[in-house]
Amino acid sequence: MSFFGMDCVRKKEEELERKLRANDREYNLSFKYATNAIKTSKYNFITFLPLNLFEQFQRIANAYFLFLLVLQVIPQISSLSWFTTVVPLVLVLSVTAAKDATDDINRHRSDNQVNNRKVEVLIDRKLRSEKWMDVQVGDIIKLENNQFVTADLLLLSSSEPLNLVYIETAELDGETNLKVRQALPVTGDLGDDIEKLADFNGEVRCEPPNNRLDRFTGTLTVADQKYSLDNEKILLRGCTLRNTEWCFGLVLFGGPETKLMQNCGKSTFKRTSVDRMMNVLVLCIFGFLAFMCTILAIGNYFWEINEGAQFTVFLPRQNDNNAAVSAFLTFWSYVIILNTVVPISLYVSVEIIRLGNSFYIDWDRKMYYSRKDTPAEARTTTLNEELGQIKYVFSDKTGTLTQNIMVFNKCSINGKTYGDVFDYTGQRLEITEDTETVDFSFNPLADPRFMFHDHALVEAMKLENPEVHAFFRLLALCHTVMAEEKKEGEIFYQAQSPDEGALVTAARNFGFVFRSRTPDSVSIVEMGQQRSYELLAILDFNNVRKRMSVIVRSPEGKLSLLCKGADTIIYERLHQSCSKLMDVTTEHLNEFAGEGLRTLALAYKDLDDEYFNQWKQRHHEASTALDDREGKLDQLYEEIEKDLLLLGATAIEDKLQDGVPQTIEQLSKADIKIWVLTGDKQETAENIGYSCNLLREEMNEVFVVSGNSTEDVRQELRNAQTSMKPVSEEDSVFLPQGTLGNGVEVISEEMANGEYGLVINGHSLAYALEHSMEQEFLKTACMCKSVICCRVTPLQKAQVVELVKKYKKAVTLAIGDGANDVSMIKAAHIGVGISGQEGMQAVLSSDYSFAQFRFLQRLLLVHGRWSYLRMCKFLRYFFYKNFTFTFVHFWYAFFCGFSAQTVYDEWFITLYNLVYTALPVLGMSLFDQDVNDVWSFQHPQLYVPGQLNLYFSKKAFFKCALHSCYSSLVLFFIPYAALQDTVRADGMDVADYQSFALLTQTCLLFAVTIQLGLEMSFWTAVNTFFVLGSLGMYFAVTFTMYSNGMFLMLPSAFPFIGTARNSLSQPNIWLTILLTSILCVLPVVTYRFLFIQLCPTINDKVMFKVRQAKATPPPPPRRTRIRRTSSRRSGYAFSHAQGYGDLVTSGRFLRRPAVSRSSGFPIIGRTTTGFSPMGRSAGYSPTGRPQNTKVPDVEVTSLQMYRTFSDPPL
Repeated sequence: MSFFGMDCVRKKEEELERKLRANDREYNLSFKYATNAIKTSKYNFITFLPLNLFEQFQRIANAYFLFLLVLQVIPQISSLSWFTTVVPLVLVLSVTAAKDATDDINRHRSDNQVNNRKVEVLIDRKLRSEKWMDVQVGDIIKLENNQFVTADLLLLSSSEPLNLVYIETAELDGETNLKVRQALPVTGDLGDDIEKLADFNGEVRCEPPNNRLDRFTGTLTVADQKYSLDNEKILLRGCTLRNTEWCFGLVLFGGPETKLMQNCGKSTFKRTSVDRMMNVLVLCIFGFLAFMCTILAIGNYFWEINEGAQFTVFLPRQNDNNAAVSAFLTFWSYVIILNTVVPISLYVSVEIIRLGNSFYIDWDRKMYYSRKDTPAEARTTTLNEELGQIKYVFSDKTGTLTQNIMVFNKCSINGKTYGDVFDYTGQRLEITEDTETVDFSFNPLADPRFMFHDHALVEAMKLENPEVHAFFRLLALCHTVMAEEKKEGEIFYQAQSPDEGALVTAARNFGFVFRSRTPDSVSIVEMGQQRSYELLAILDFNNVRKRMSVIVRSPEGKLSLLCKGADTIIYERLHQSCSKLMDVTTEHLNEFAGEGLRTLALAYKDLDDEYFNQWKQRHHEASTALDDREGKLDQLYEEIEKDLLLLGATAIEDKLQDGVPQTIEQLSKADIKIWVLTGDKQETAENIGYSCNLLREEMNEVFVVSGNSTEDVRQELRNAQTSMKPVSEEDSVFLPQGTLGNGVEVISEEMANGEYGLVINGHSLAYALEHSMEQEFLKTACMCKSVICCRVTPLQKAQVVELVKKYKKAVTLAIGDGANDVSMIKAAHIGVGISGQEGMQAVLSSDYSFAQFRFLQRLLLVHGRWSYLRMCKFLRYFFYKNFTFTFVHFWYAFFCGFSAQTVYDEWFITLYNLVYTALPVLGMSLFDQDVNDVWSFQHPQLYVPGQLNLYFSKKAFFKCALHSCYSSLVLFFIPYAALQDTVRADGMDVADYQSFALLTQTCLLFAVTIQLGLEMSFWTAVNTFFVLGSLGMYFAVTFTMYSNGMFLMLPSAFPFIGTARNSLSQPNIWLTILLTSILCVLPVVTYRFLFIQLCPTINDKVMFKVRQAKATPPPPPRRTRIRRTSSRRSGYAFSHAQGYGDLVTSGRFLRRPAVSRSSGFPIIGRTTTGFSPMGRSAGYSPTGRPQNTKVPDVEVTSLQMYRTFSDPPL
């Protein structure tokens, strides 16, 4: 257990091999394997106080105030009471501790909820309901449909044929498509027989706990027989069982040793860059404080030697202290008096400001998602200003950028496009939520969630357009989808990729309903008629073929090959008669690709029985060959998949979340680099990259790194660097940078000669993240405008984030929605969770959460920028007012014999930070804004100064210190000179210590208040009240405390009797206040005037625009749909691995045989298909386009005769 949370990767001792025996707890306990309980909380009841205080005293200022408290209880050196430090210190520690305790209680609740879930465990030959936390390695457990997998299991048996189970791995890799796992035959025979399972004593030897999700090696020994184990037989914790009634599994790894928890990453104590800089500055201030105190102590030593003897008559020395002892005591006395350079109120104020800005995020209605009733939530209050400095955003794809919903959007059939909507003038309309949808009520088996807007396609279906029928018939037959029909007419599809599901659902709604399948047949309902096609072969998809085909025989005996795949692959295999149709379809494909849609070409071919029988015999021989089986099969597939006839193309939208392209565009304008880290395959990730403007056609080049060895990857990265920057300008890649510590060097920013993108695969990334190459990879990636990493594991996501944090002086943000994003969210400076489809794990680990990716631009460009701006203004002003306040003490020491006498009244010292200047600076820090949110969006470049630390840096701090030094000189010497040898109008002397103290503190308060007014950009009624109210409060309190009544009550506590009344009635006093105020402010006003005129910042330019517009924001720009012309084809993602065609044809993929059903369609009229158009007249088209018109110059192919799939006339 680490001090700051559970270190999921740490091991008590190195484990080289795991050994376990089924149903033998005693044997397995001897190895002391972890139980299945998890712990993500930081503290418990006993450790909370010491660990939390240890964390808090890591903040140097807190340790300093503790040290100061110790000094203040020593009477010889203390001139201030101890409670002036202990009360605010305890307050700060208590507030922070309460917040940390609340966060940790939530973690405990989450842990308890997971640990107390119930599962059936086989104990003493009986199934017992046990808590997850009590499950141990070697136990056999039973899972049921839709249950979470309890631990990492070896699948033993299941309810499905051939012991298959279907799992969803969304929590692990973000993919929602189903995956198949299959048990060994030797364990599959155990079934659900409890006696057999209880007698099972197999021994497993396997790899030790690790974080590799895609690999598992081990052996199972049963009855002296060894069986090999791989990833296909393992169910990982975090998966969900689907479409499987029950299964039994043997626990291999539990709790923190599961692959899910091994990928969870460490919980770290996050601090902002402002916090880290404050630590450095506070150390500098302490050094400067010691330097000032040393000077004053030396001054006291010499003064005691030269002048002190003359004062012993009036002020006898205690215990005959000599000059050296006096100087030593003076040093510590001045440490206490000058401690206001870093007052504890600074940290109280910082926490209040952060809390207030967190509430703004919680209360922001523009970040509230009404559909799910989900507001934005700041789950931590300590990182707000960091949101204004983000340079790198690391985003998940599935569920974060996309909704993970595939929508059949458009199609091209025989040279005619469908899917767009036109008005009566023929102008294309943008499709919105209000656009009228097609009525599918004629189809009782239609999916009610499916929406399509172009009525022309339905009309073509009803008019029995043969090309349209053939198109959807192919979609209904050529796939590996499984259908499940629990109730009559309620069909649920389980697809190995969402794209396949979308296409089959589209065919279903347009009248070609896939109903069921067996290993050798596919049953569909065609426009109301139940028909069964004989399935003769599936030529399955893989990443090389990029297509799949089925060979089917229609009920009439017609033999056909139906093929769908990437258009470039299909085009190479088309018959030459399709050339003109290809040209037209290519135009449509370009249009679809320009809109970021995922395209797919469809083609078919009629086969000769004799040829097919010969081919099938050769196929059988190839599939049983012992050598080069894959090559021989590929050759046979190539042979039969040629001379195809083109049907058309589909266009599927991987539906992005609302506003994603606009958000990415805005963030790019703010010079924020966006990297997408996804578990999806490369094509899918690229498609999304283009559709959300992350990758653009205008880019000079998009580099794809896919090397399979270290040298290949290094060479590809170097080639990319050469392309981006042909001439190497300098040999040095790194710039030494001290602030990162540990001697780590920072990779310098290099500008590429254009805009580039980078796409890298998971296996290549593993090489790129090796120590010898990580800097090369980072240098290449940082020169690119956007980076996409595909097929990455959760731990690789965290490693990429850590790499950027290690070598770049930049603030990082990670955003995701699933358990596979938790490690990345924990690793980044800021973690954002999206409360989406994949549970709440990401949200529970995050610092901020909301429901939609588009809210990120408001979080950063508005709340983040304002928070950073306010915090920086606050710090600059706070240091200014306190340095000025303290330096006056320093100058006064030279006139008071270095006696540690305070220049101000003690009550003023107590109330200065607490009452007189607290509310105005808080008002500025909570309400100030340079421009409003609308202007912030219109000028995202306003965000850039935050990335460069321009508002508060060491340079800005030293400017502030110099300004304070000048102001303190004015505030001490002008009143000093003004009061010297001065008399009142009645001849009375006013040059006493008390009058001088009053005048100095009044001048100070006016000077710092006017300075605050100059800092403030946005005046509100609250701010004005705070400023004027604080000045009014000063005079009210001063006149009260200096009154006769207070003196008579407590003479020793209120010695300044009548000083205010006497001094502030003199005109020369007010003239002195006016003069000091003007002299303090004059250099600031002059500097700002010249600076704005000569080299204005982006803020100055935008604020000038705002003033020109008289604070009335221009109307927001209309969002027009960007239609890109593109030569790039957006590839279709069949699945994330090789397809399941062999399982389908073998029957191993199938559930129990489907019961026979009626078609579900009413039989209406007597047409060739038993179906007649309903609703609209047959010749009417709502778009005004004739229905069966062919595109000019497109040859009529044999497709016109392609009617054999229909029933013969009745």
